[in-house]
Amino acid sequence: MKIRPLQVVLASAAILAAAALAHVLVPREFMARSSETFDLQKIIPRQFGPWTHVPGIRLIEPPGPDTLASQLYSQELGRAYRDREGHLVMLLVAYGPNQSSRLQLHRPEICYRADGFRIVETARAEIPYRESTTPLKLTRLVAQREVRVEPITYWMRIGNNVATNVIERQIIKLKYGLRGIVPDGALIRVSTTGLPVEAAYQLQDRFIRDFLSAVAPEDLKFFVGDRTQSL
Repeated sequence: MKIRPLQVVLASAAILAAAALAHVLVPREFMARSSETFDLQKIIPRQFGPWTHVPGIRLIEPPGPDTLASQLYSQELGRAYRDREGHLVMLLVAYGPNQSSRLQLHRPEICYRADGFRIVETARAEIPYRESTTPLKLTRLVAQREVRVEPITYWMRIGNNVATNVIERQIIKLKYGLRGIVPDGALIRVSTTGLPVEAAYQLQDRFIRDFLSAVAPEDLKFFVGDRTQSL
């Protein structure tokens, strides 16, 4: 087939336009928080409402410092809290400064499977956490290993938005990328053991409300995003 000069010109123009567009769309603005002014140990209270920090409780966490987790997270905090009735709730918060295609938050499904658990149930939920605010979207799942059954509630903040699954997260990242922004991200995970699943979720919802109510107003955006600036 003979290639016409016009076809060559059009093809070259298309290649140049695609290259120029790709260059323009490369994210250049980072939303990451400075580690000098941001410390999970300080913004997450050890005691709030009926809840008190209980040291020495092991949480299921992402792989150790010699793995991809060391690139994914710049800060990570795991604590257990007990209320006045003796209920124990485990909280894990992980912060990733760069939610690009290479560096993404680990979902709890991945962490628990890596620790030998089976994921036997998944569901979506919403809870109101403060007056005059949009309900917080959550993911529920149940992890099981031998006789241990651990209901889990979690959500992911990507930039100023909340995501509950991989598709939502990818759409949010794409929207930020089209604006030339690399979003940061946080994963907030709450879990319990020793309670029936529905009772566990009710307890976790109460813990989440108490926790978000206790966080300082200037730090709340870290956990739930900025609804006025969301995409």
